[in-house]
Amino acid sequence: MKYSPKYYKDLQKRYPEVAKCYDQLAQECAKAGPLNKKTQHLVKLGMAVGIGSEGDVQNLTAQALAGGVSPDEIRHAVLLSVTTAGFPVMIVAMQWVEEIIAAKTK
Repeated sequence: MKYSPKYYKDLQKRYPEVAKCYDQLAQECAKAGPLNKKTQHLVKLGMAVGIGSEGDVQNLTAQALAGGVSPDEIRHAVLLSVTTAGFPVMIVAMQWVEEIIAAKTK
């Protein structure tokens, strides 16, 4: 499953109140516990890997890089998925991550 951030922008235009509520929910969830931003980025990335969502993996990788998470930390988070999600899931997710790391670190 791949999507573009453009799809979310389209949803925001069509259903602005729904998007506003969704954004607020995300903010409240982020503030609700003790995890710092870096850890939150890595947890969300791990979940995206687990559900096999290419668009989410790539979008969350870009967000993590922008938030100060290093490429090696991102790679490690993906590598950890091998014993839970399996080798095929991990190796594909690693490729999705590498595409974003290459594009963002040029």
